[in-house]
Amino acid sequence: MNAPFPLSAETIAAADLNDPGEFARIECFAAAMGGTPFHRPTWLCAIERGTGQQALGLVAEKAGRLTGWLPLTLVHSPLFGRALVSSGFAVGGGVLAGSQRTAMALCRRAEELAARLSCQTVELRGGDLPAQWDITTESHCGFVTDLAADDEAQLLAIPRKQRAEIRRGLKLELVVQTGRAEADRAAHYAVYAESVRNLGTPVFPRSLFDAVLDAFGDDADILTVRHNGVPVASVLSLYHGGAVMPYWGGGTFAARNLRANEVMYFELMRQAQRRGCIRFDFGRSKTGSGPYHYKKNWGFEPQPLAYASWTAEGGNARDINPNSGAYSAKIALWKRLPLPVANRLGPLIAKGLG
Repeated sequence: MNAPFPLSAETIAAADLNDPGEFARIECFAAAMGGTPFHRPTWLCAIERGTGQQALGLVAEKAGRLTGWLPLTLVHSPLFGRALVSSGFAVGGGVLAGSQRTAMALCRRAEELAARLSCQTVELRGGDLPAQWDITTESHCGFVTDLAADDEAQLLAIPRKQRAEIRRGLKLELVVQTGRAEADRAAHYAVYAESVRNLGTPVFPRSLFDAVLDAFGDDADILTVRHNGVPVASVLSLYHGGAVMPYWGGGTFAARNLRANEVMYFELMRQAQRRGCIRFDFGRSKTGSGPYHYKKNWGFEPQPLAYASWTAEGGNARDINPNSGAYSAKIALWKRLPLPVANRLGPLIAKGLG
């Protein structure tokens, strides 16, 4: 009697993101699995072009069909060391898989890959998390809510105190523009760089924002608020799966009295409605931080995010938390730097944060 034909074994291999067919296949798998923008190879490759941090990934396959995907960015920094991050420069990522078994197999392979690449740490930002890794659900919260049916309903959905701030801003002589052209990009970078300097954080290189805008095409844009022709608030947003995500945004010192940030986010809600979005994803914030409470003031309910990290035996986990005591003095110093100096030094540091 002939032996039964064995079922094909599941295999795990490094993804070839330079192969257009492989790239497209993973894009389709990530979409079918309900992945975030940060699961897309499009994101990984944009990060690589914008920061120089290498785009990698692991695919699980059985009988010619993808069964799992783990997007990875190899982040290297002279200050912060080396790490495999899923996904780099993202608030989400992690494993997408059809089964828990496949997910854990991908994580084990990520440990092996990290050892070969001299990385002491693997970081997963969401997805299935190995129980043996260090898991936290207390460091960050996400903020997502449904958009209302029309402009008036959207305004009424916002708590009274925050709604009053928006109305004050709408009465001022503020001009809102949306686009992806060079003028939009320059205005956004100027505002964003000043905003993060004021928070004591080094700014990312502008090449990062340009690469994401170019890669995402119509799925990304910039909304800028101007007062007397001067940009005072600006945000680069992503559109994915029926949601708008204001991702990199900020305002100048003048924005507070002008309520420019309030106008910016409300106008983004209105524009997102018109392009068919049904959810507003306000991104993540550190639990208990100022941005955390700001988003709650808009009526968003915080949802704890689960992250995990693996550290090689005898190694030290990466510490890029700005709330860490190791950085408090550096943050205070950074806030006092002249903006041109901060903009010159910031990208050299920030591109290694991942």
